[in-house]
Amino acid sequence: MMDGSSTAPPAELAVRLGEDILNAMRGRAREACPRIVFPEGDDPRVVEAAFLAASGGLARAIVLGDVSAVGNVAAQKGLDPDRITVVDPLKEGVPEELARAYHGIRERKGLSREQSDAELQRPVALGAMMVREGAADGMVAGAVTTTGEVVRNALRIIGTSPDVEVLSSCFIMVMPVAEYGENGVFIFADCGIVPDPTPAQLAQIAISSARSGMFFLGLEPRVAMLSFSTHGSADHPHARKVAEATRIVQEREPDLVIDGEIQLDAAIVPEVSAMKVSGSPLEGRANILIFPDLNSGNIAYKLVERLAHTKAIGPVLQGLRKPVNDLSRGCRVDDIVNVTAITAIQTGKTVEN
Repeated sequence: MMDGSSTAPPAELAVRLGEDILNAMRGRAREACPRIVFPEGDDPRVVEAAFLAASGGLARAIVLGDVSAVGNVAAQKGLDPDRITVVDPLKEGVPEELARAYHGIRERKGLSREQSDAELQRPVALGAMMVREGAADGMVAGAVTTTGEVVRNALRIIGTSPDVEVLSSCFIMVMPVAEYGENGVFIFADCGIVPDPTPAQLAQIAISSARSGMFFLGLEPRVAMLSFSTHGSADHPHARKVAEATRIVQEREPDLVIDGEIQLDAAIVPEVSAMKVSGSPLEGRANILIFPDLNSGNIAYKLVERLAHTKAIGPVLQGLRKPVNDLSRGCRVDDIVNVTAITAIQTGKTVEN
């Protein structure tokens, strides 16, 4: 006999949860509504996303690019040109205070003022400098710029936080089913920055990703240090590296729920966990997956995104002094808007988890 209540099927539950996550993040972004600079104003996706983010109250958008070209995109899309600020450094020039401050950074490497001025003509460098000097609160780039260039400028100009030893990235993965992870939600790391992390770097990636899970999603992190081996089932340097990274995390963060080295199925499937690693603190319910290298992390997030129809939000750069976030060059407009919301949250941190 039915009592009138109903339980949503897992797929519907996960879809709602995914929408709830996005709505919650956008709500937090609106509380901060910071100035976000978009240096790639020559890409119509970026221009449209900047307008949408500004119209939705997520950010006060500053687009670097040709004023006429940006206006043409706005006209084609029916967007209000007054919603954003457009800055054309080629016509207007770089503000003297930014140029002087940038030369102060680069002259230590032997660059003349003329050489540093030439570097600052690159929009991503100028955008990062605007963030450093307080002319903007955060930057979103990477739609047409390589990750390497975005990261190099972020590290050179902004730098890492004092308590972070290595810059890394993560993706918030929202699956269409609620069976695994945190009702279908995972953090994947590192998927974009460190090609072959040392045990110490891998440990830092795990700690940074656990913090991201708590900050962005409010979840209690359960971290799986992934490998092709589970607790010594294969004796190989790659597996030993992951085991050593796990040991480092346990020493630095003794209260963090973590296990490794561990295979994926043992990390996320309770029944497999019970068979392979009975007594694992994860109990087959990991919600933060740390991949042993960039090959596996990058392939995994793209595979899950495409084949499992999962929303991949990111990449989120972890460990910078001020927020800069990268984009995939295959990004869509809504991906850019979501990364803008993430960046806005990082600038304000107005909601406690």
